[in-house]
Amino acid sequence: MFNLARLVRDHWVNTLVPIGFVIGCYLDRQQDGYLTAYRNKSLLYGRELKPGEEVTWK
Repeated sequence: MFNLARLVRDHWVNTLVPIGFVIGCYLDRQQDGYLTAYRNKSLLYGRELKPGEEVTWK
């Protein structure tokens, strides 16, 4: 008979590690977007754009 609780108990590492990796990648990309937007709008890190260079903020 198929016992779902035992299957989850025996193989929890095989499911949680990939899920944690995917969530971590997503959060890292979100944070990179926030930092890029801050860098481009900040007076401290701001700079003149070169001719033809596009802005990176949204």
